[in-house]
Amino acid sequence: MSKDKGFVTEITPQSEDFSRWYIDVIKKAELMDYSPVRGCIVFRPEGYELWENIQRDLDRRFKETGHRNAYFPLFIPESFFQKEKEHVEGFNPELPWVTEAAGEKLEERLAIRPTSETMIGHMYAKWIQSYRDLPVLINQWANVVRWEKRTLPFLRTSEFLWQEGHTAHETEEEARQETMQMLDVYTSFVEDFLAIPVIKGEKTPSERFAGAVDTYSIEAMMKDGKAVQAGTSHYLGNKFAIAFDIKYLDRENTLQFAHTTSWGVSTRLIGALIMVHGDDRGLALPPKVAPTQVIMIPIGPAKMRDQVVGRVDELFAELKKAGVRVRVDDRSDVSPGWKFNEYEMRGVPVRLELGPRDMENGVVVLVSRITGEKRNVKQDNLVAEVEAMLEETHQEMFNRAKAFREENSRTVDTLDEMKAFLEEQRGFVEAGWCGSAACEKQVKEETGATSRNIPFEPSVHKSSCLVCGDEAKHTVVFARAY
Repeated sequence: MSKDKGFVTEITPQSEDFSRWYIDVIKKAELMDYSPVRGCIVFRPEGYELWENIQRDLDRRFKETGHRNAYFPLFIPESFFQKEKEHVEGFNPELPWVTEAAGEKLEERLAIRPTSETMIGHMYAKWIQSYRDLPVLINQWANVVRWEKRTLPFLRTSEFLWQEGHTAHETEEEARQETMQMLDVYTSFVEDFLAIPVIKGEKTPSERFAGAVDTYSIEAMMKDGKAVQAGTSHYLGNKFAIAFDIKYLDRENTLQFAHTTSWGVSTRLIGALIMVHGDDRGLALPPKVAPTQVIMIPIGPAKMRDQVVGRVDELFAELKKAGVRVRVDDRSDVSPGWKFNEYEMRGVPVRLELGPRDMENGVVVLVSRITGEKRNVKQDNLVAEVEAMLEETHQEMFNRAKAFREENSRTVDTLDEMKAFLEEQRGFVEAGWCGSAACEKQVKEETGATSRNIPFEPSVHKSSCLVCGDEAKHTVVFARAY
C-alpha cells in the first residue's frame, strides 16, 4: 500500500497550491507536454481525445442548426487588418508576422491567423451578391496563434485549437437571433456535456471582442474561485461588412451591407473541466467527454486469472457493443490497488471490478470515481447499470459544481465589501454598476477582478454602483479570471 499512497501524494493538494496542482495533474495524467516553442504545448492522446469528444458533440450541434464546415488560410495579409481599425488594434500586440519566405523578403507581411474575421470577410464579399445567397452559415475548426506573454497549458497558450463560426445575414434581427442561438448552443453543451454550470450574459464595452457591436459570454467558476470565459458569441453589425464590402441586392433590388456574427470556443474548455471537477486525487472527468468511461480490472489469485480475464473480456464486448467507451487493464505486473489509484488519478468515471467470488454470484462491482460508492450489480443487467451510473455521475458532478459556485458567490453594495470578500475568500461577486468605464477600471485596479458579464438572470438587481454610488444601470458579475 505504501507504493499506492506514494503514487497519489505526487500531486500537490489544491489547498496548498492550486496552480501547482493543475500542472501536476495534467502532466501526471499525460494530457500534454511542453514543446520546445515557448508557450506551445503538445497534446498527448489522452488530452487530444478530450478535444475530439468536445469537437464531435459540438460539430453535431452546429450541423443541427444548419451550419457547415469550411477551412480558410492560416496566413492573412497585413492589409486585411487595416480595413477594420478597431479589430487590428485589439489583436496587434499578439500578432506574429511572416516577413520572409523561400529566402526572399515578402512584399506584404502575413499575419499568422489570430482569428479569421478578416479573411472570411474578404471571401464573403466575393460569394455574396444577392439576398438569395443569404444566410451564409459557416464554421471552421482550426488552430490560431496569439503570442501570449503569460501562458498556462490549455487555458492560455500561444497556439491553440478552436472552432470559429462566421455567419452573414440579411437583417440585424436575423443576425442577432443567430448570435443568441449560438450562445444557447454553447450553454447547453457546456452544462449538458461537460457538467459545468455557467452564467450567460453580455460583456461590458471594455470586454467586447475587438470590432464587435455586442459580445455575449458564458462564464464558469474554477475551484480556486477564478472565472474562465467558456464561450463567446458576437454580433458584429455591419462593421466588417462595410470594411470588406460584403454587399447584396435586397428584395427591392437595392444594395445593402450584410449583418455578420462570429462565435467560438477553444481548447480552454479542457482546462476548465479539469479545474472545475478535479480534486486532490487528480482528474475527475464527466462521463460524456471522458476518453475512457469505464475501466475494467480483473482481480483475484493467479490460479483463477485466465477464467476471470475470460469473463471480463465477454463483459467488455457487451459494453463496447452498447457504445460505452471501455478499457480493460489485465496487467499482472502491477497490483489492483495501484490500478485503482492510477485510474482515479486519470479521472475515469466508473471502475468495474470482477473477481472469482463475483463470478460465482453473477455480479460485478461498480465504483464511482466521484462519490466512491460501490455497487454490486448483476452481470445480466450490466449495460443498463453502467449507463445509469454514468448518468448519475454526470448529474452529481454538475450539482457539485453548481453548489460550489453558489457557496463562493456574493452580492455586495460597495467596493470595500467586494475587496473584503475577495481577500477573505474567493469567487464571484454580483454588484451594481453605473456604466462608467472609470468605475469599472477602478474595480480592476483595486481588486484585480474584471467584469465577467452582465448576467441575463442576476440573483439580485442592484440599485446603486459599487464604486460611485450613482444609480446602477446594470448588475454585473465580477471575478478574477484566467
